[in-house]
Amino acid sequence: MGQGTAAPAGGLRERARRAIRAEIARVGMELFLRNGFEPTTVEEIAAAAGISRRSFFRYFASKDEVVLAHLDELAATVTEALAARPADEDPWVSLRRAFDAVVAEAEADRAANYGLTRLLNETEALRGQYAERQKRAWVEAAAPILAARLPPHAGPGPDLRAEALVAAALGCVSIVADACLACGPEADFAALLDQAMAAVRPLS
Repeated sequence: MGQGTAAPAGGLRERARRAIRAEIARVGMELFLRNGFEPTTVEEIAAAAGISRRSFFRYFASKDEVVLAHLDELAATVTEALAARPADEDPWVSLRRAFDAVVAEAEADRAANYGLTRLLNETEALRGQYAERQKRAWVEAAAPILAARLPPHAGPGPDLRAEALVAAALGCVSIVADACLACGPEADFAALLDQAMAAVRPLS
């Protein structure tokens, strides 16, 4: 086999690890949505995924991480989408378009999205951790992308514009999540997000 044709062993191992981790997360989320977060145990998740309890902890530090890791992946997807938006696009429009990945997932399986929203709302431990993850994974990651595209800051003190924009957009997402929870699985996430974000600042 010629040089450059063999896949790096580390790359194969990492892809295999991601695939197993994704399968455990999928199984875990199914159990959480069907049986509730608190009643579901690590042992049940491991058994449903066909692995041992010990193997579960090779991929996740706790059952909380099964939920939060999925949310982290969504945040990373949104940040990547934001970075790919045109540099001269209005920052607020870029934020809305970056949320298309979240919207697509919500619209693809409204029942599952409703279940996840309800799970976060009803589980205090997850709510607190999710709020912290939002700050780190969304605000701290996305704000620098926007900051580089804003006009120079001329005022006194630190430049808070990018962080304020991201926080405002996340506020809209949070309001829409609450509305979807109240309306039920058939709520139109995309339309509600457009309405909420347009109320803060026009999207066109």
